[in-house]
Amino acid sequence: MAAEVAVSASDGGHVLGKLGLPELLLILAIALLIFGPGKLADLGKGLGEGIRNFRSSVKDGENDQQKKP
Repeated sequence: MAAEVAVSASDGGHVLGKLGLPELLLILAIALLIFGPGKLADLGKGLGEGIRNFRSSVKDGENDQQKKP
């Protein structure tokens, strides 16, 4: 599973390349060197909580709209 990196350009954008496992591991290693293991864990935890809160808000919004005719 590779992530595509695209750049918006006047020609509608084009794919620069794909991020494979080696590239993602390199990015993770650089982030680990910059932030350190403790800060990186805190960033991951905060990101996970934010995603969880967003999903629950979207789900609550959908439930509210279904209840109102």
